[in-house]
Amino acid sequence: MNQWYCSVCHETFNSENKPGICEVCHADDRMIMNMKEIPQFLEQVRDLARKKLKGICAAYPSCDGNFDKICQREAYGKPIGLGGVGQGQSFRANVEALADIQLNMSVLGDHFEPDTSCSFLGIDLEFPVLASSTAGAQKYNDALDETMFCTSVLRGSKEAGTIGLRGDTWFYTPEDNPSLNAMKACDGYGIPIFKPRAQDVLKKLIEKAENYGCKAVGIDLDGCGSTIMALHGQPVFKKSVKDIEELVKFTSLPFIAKGIMIPDEAQKCADAGVSVIAVSNHGGRVLDSTPGVATLLPLIRKKLGNSVTITADGGVRTGYDVLKMLALGADAVLLGRDIIRAAVGAGTLGVKLHLEHIKKTLKKAMFMTGTKTIKMADSKILFKHS
Repeated sequence: MNQWYCSVCHETFNSENKPGICEVCHADDRMIMNMKEIPQFLEQVRDLARKKLKGICAAYPSCDGNFDKICQREAYGKPIGLGGVGQGQSFRANVEALADIQLNMSVLGDHFEPDTSCSFLGIDLEFPVLASSTAGAQKYNDALDETMFCTSVLRGSKEAGTIGLRGDTWFYTPEDNPSLNAMKACDGYGIPIFKPRAQDVLKKLIEKAENYGCKAVGIDLDGCGSTIMALHGQPVFKKSVKDIEELVKFTSLPFIAKGIMIPDEAQKCADAGVSVIAVSNHGGRVLDSTPGVATLLPLIRKKLGNSVTITADGGVRTGYDVLKMLALGADAVLLGRDIIRAAVGAGTLGVKLHLEHIKKTLKKAMFMTGTKTIKMADSKILFKHS
């Protein structure tokens, strides 16, 4: 008799043969593993993901969008996969912008234990790192079911002490939306970010999110450039300030405007009543040749002051990168590609292990820069070239 483990809900089974489905969460056999093979360390999770994502993502130690990476498929006329759009310049700009920022190492002072706790939209979190609103993982070698992907991200985030966002894509419909299905399964502990669909469609989705008890809702404004959505009968649109105001007033939930890369547009969104400005170029996947997010983040913070919550994503791979984004003006930082790999590799467990690793390196970075609390992370810890 063998022992089996569901990596989505942690249920265990005794069976001679591998179960075809988890009787508790209904995850299929792609998410069930032998108890002897359960990963204990993050590198083991990445090894599992590397096998499942063969030909799409090799889970390189350096995820930078360079041409030697197999994800840069569009540069050679193939589907975008996990890479960047066009020549991948925006993808690389995100990574390079963070790499160009250096931290001041501070070793004098009283000993302390860094406090990574924070509040995001009134939600108490153990650290300011959230899973970004990725979607479409089941299209990567059919590595896992989409609803189980979403569920794994939400549960893994919660178990690590934070919260996950979930995205939207062309095969999601208002009637069958894996992101919202996962939200319902997780008692609403998550934040759905919808593509900029028609206003009436968005209102139906927002109503479902409210009914499921979600903590906030948002629009992936940079998703207006998704040609694949329209090709599959799911048209998307640019949104006006009036459109955003209408949605903000429609819902009682905090509203997130994601995909902002211009200070003036950030101000317009804030004036429209949004609760969170998410500075993002969609991981470099919608427009080539944009600046890196870390380049624009301080400009947007300067424009907005402290009037609104700001998140940032793009090129963040370590806790050191997280601290840089916080010092540049972010209140919270989002992780995208790494969370996909973690969920593909080992479901909820993989996401939890990855986020715990990020928290560990964030604490190390805070300790070595003299940053006792998250609120103390500001430009003073960044090295300035004369």
